[in-house]
Amino acid sequence: AQIITFGKMKARAVIRDVGRALDIPLSEVDAIAKLVPEDPKINLSKALEKEPKLREKIESNPQIAELIEISKVLEGLNRHASTHAAGVVIGDKPLVEYLPLYRGKRGEVLTQLDMKKVENIGLVKFDFLGLRNLTIIADALNIIKVQGKTPPDIGHLDLTDEKTYRLLSSGDTSAVFQLESTGMKDLIIRLKPGNFAEVTALVALYRPGPMGSGMVDDYVACKHGRKVSYLVPELESILKPTYGVILYQEQVMKIASQLANFSMAEADDLRKAMGKKIPEVMAKQLDRFVDGAVKNNIPKDKATELFGLIEKFAGYGFNKSHSAAYALIAFQTAYLKAHFPVEYMAAVLTAEMNNSENVVKYIAECRNHNIPVLPPDINESDKGFTVSGDSIRFGLAAVKNVGEAAIESVLETRKEGKYTSVFEFCQRVDIRKVNKRVIESLIQCGAFDSTGYHRSQMMACVEDALDYGQRLQKEAADPQMSLFGGGGGQEQLNPPTMPDLPEWDEKQKLRLEKEAIGFYITGHPLDEFQDLIEKYASTNSLDLMDDGIKDGAVVRMGGIVRGNKMIMDKRGNTMAFVELEDINGSVEVTVFASVYSQAGNALVDGMPIFVQGKVQKNEKFAKITAESIVPINQAEESWAASVHMMIDAGRTDQRALNDLCQVLKNYPGKCKGFLHVVIPEKTETIIELPPQMSLRAGLSLKNEVNRLLGYPSVTTHCSSIVSSPQVTENRGKKFAR
Repeated sequence: AQIITFGKMKARAVIRDVGRALDIPLSEVDAIAKLVPEDPKINLSKALEKEPKLREKIESNPQIAELIEISKVLEGLNRHASTHAAGVVIGDKPLVEYLPLYRGKRGEVLTQLDMKKVENIGLVKFDFLGLRNLTIIADALNIIKVQGKTPPDIGHLDLTDEKTYRLLSSGDTSAVFQLESTGMKDLIIRLKPGNFAEVTALVALYRPGPMGSGMVDDYVACKHGRKVSYLVPELESILKPTYGVILYQEQVMKIASQLANFSMAEADDLRKAMGKKIPEVMAKQLDRFVDGAVKNNIPKDKATELFGLIEKFAGYGFNKSHSAAYALIAFQTAYLKAHFPVEYMAAVLTAEMNNSENVVKYIAECRNHNIPVLPPDINESDKGFTVSGDSIRFGLAAVKNVGEAAIESVLETRKEGKYTSVFEFCQRVDIRKVNKRVIESLIQCGAFDSTGYHRSQMMACVEDALDYGQRLQKEAADPQMSLFGGGGGQEQLNPPTMPDLPEWDEKQKLRLEKEAIGFYITGHPLDEFQDLIEKYASTNSLDLMDDGIKDGAVVRMGGIVRGNKMIMDKRGNTMAFVELEDINGSVEVTVFASVYSQAGNALVDGMPIFVQGKVQKNEKFAKITAESIVPINQAEESWAASVHMMIDAGRTDQRALNDLCQVLKNYPGKCKGFLHVVIPEKTETIIELPPQMSLRAGLSLKNEVNRLLGYPSVTTHCSSIVSSPQVTENRGKKFAR
């Protein structure tokens, strides 16, 4: 049977559940829950001791006091039952002879006892962990084979492969198993792993315990040359592979065994005792350890100090075999990404097909590696993502409203030859499975573009095409039917005429494309602003949820307004909740009245804007409280700190310089100006313009100067992000949606 697990009402969760029951506004409950310190072992009593703001809330608000009082009573209770991610119990007799069983939501058989109780009654718990990454690896190897290439022997890779370690050391680990979070990427770049042992260590190091204990810094520093010191020389043979850091549980056991004469069974008991930290047990283990170490000629004071050292790190120790198994899969996925990037990313996208957020993320990763992702094509696409040359072709299963049966009919019929038009398509496929909604979605996403007609034309004649196909299929099924009217002999039924219509404009094409797929594929409304976004934005909708951005951080994000819900606050002023969409996804932005009064005109659906503000986030979502909002085309003017003009001395005469001086006088502002006078391949002289010639940066200035000089000249440097004081007054304000 699989093993049951119980979700408990922990400190933050119980506050949110009780708050919902007491009908306290979600924003207030969320603010209270966030005051509980982030510590897996925290409870409400400890939180009240550690966090004075939480006590202040209780003392000042009777409703919050009631919330916490009830939460303390319920804290720790089981909230719901679910299935252990990997735990399975196998008995030598029917399990009902040992323990009660339970049937899960999907009909699976579960134990009614959790994993600890299962072990306590004498049964053995096995962990069978299923990883989607193994399927991705298998799919990637199959795609490589289909491409006519020789797939690598994934079980016997060269673990010294330089190309793989270059990819890892650069932090290019999106879509690499276990190594793709922002925090992990930062650690990888610092560590720069050069062998498999260091990849294994990465998996063990990137956890809250080691990250907060200083172990990580010690490991990285010693890896890059800091001298490793050992408390006693006998430790060197055990800790040398991890640069003197006690990283693995196996190292704890080896120290006890080799330095203090513990048997391996006793060493394992020591490891377990250190994890549980039971004082009386630890006292006995200390005496046993010191006695054994002294017998091996280790001074008593050093033995006592060593016990304290391993006790400190045993709580963070990771099982090395587990870490190595994960590291191997990490290395395999990194190897495939390094050597077969197109095939690997196609396999990744296929695995994530039902998760539009992840599809957008990995399409962005493909763009970063100059791997084109082609739109769906009725004549080229398969069910999943496939490889077409150096590009990835979108899978039909990722198109909304196109079900399994429709795809099977399309692919089966296509074996007879490519589709030439929407009319011929309707003539051949099974109209019972491929209905109007399916065809419209395929047209909107661009799947019929290869037939040579405009999307607008094809959308206008979908019903005619279906009617034509249906009539032909009925005739084929029953030749006696008279489908052609008239009284005499039958004549050939010609397809309807394609209407002569202009193609939709780019905005409409992209909007309908997004409706059909859930995101943009052939382009994006923000494409023309990408240079500005890369220059002035500090984050995007994808990175907001990453652990590199903390709650309360000030960020700047560029995107398009996709919905503006205006409400009145308690003072009767207008505020808004805005959805800000970028090429990776979207995020909710709260715009209080003080900001709305200044920037409300920019919050029009489809308007490209920058939002600067503070992040509010928890485990499930992130949003931004706006401090300032600026239309994207005004970003240079608002945030540029300096304007730099490259002057090619060989291509610029005195007259051009005089004209340039006049142009600059027409753009007075606050930015410093710099002329970079260049004699190519010889010298560059930088001249700072006087304060009275400070400039107003922007597209107009850039275009006018570039036109005047006849070559790209102007660049701007942006100012750093600083939190605006104006929003401080809004923190903690109560509002209702």
